[in-house]
Amino acid sequence: MNKEYILQKNEDFKKIIEKNNQVKNKSFIVYYNKNNLEKSRFGISVGKKLGNAVTRNKNKRQIKNIISKSKKYYSKGIDYIIIIRRSAIISSYQDKTNNLLELLNNIDEKI
Repeated sequence: MNKEYILQKNEDFKKIIEKNNQVKNKSFIVYYNKNNLEKSRFGISVGKKLGNAVTRNKNKRQIKNIISKSKKYYSKGIDYIIIIRRSAIISSYQDKTNNLLELLNNIDEKI
């Protein structure tokens, strides 16, 4: 995933979360908001309680990989904040893929 598609600033995270447009399941919480750009941007968050740095970074890499492989499942012009829950840490890569794509499809239906 290119850097232009990544949200990193704390103020961007706060702005999107304050809008409180969210969908969630057992593995993820996804906040979303329109951004008036021609591209979608993603922010990924994993809490420190969910594991050491190696575990957290591994899960972030997996989520970035899922996002870059599945561009047809999400709309352009939306900012997404993906918060990883404990059940995603212990689930398989395929389960993570299915759960995340299900949420992204739900967001497309709502917008």
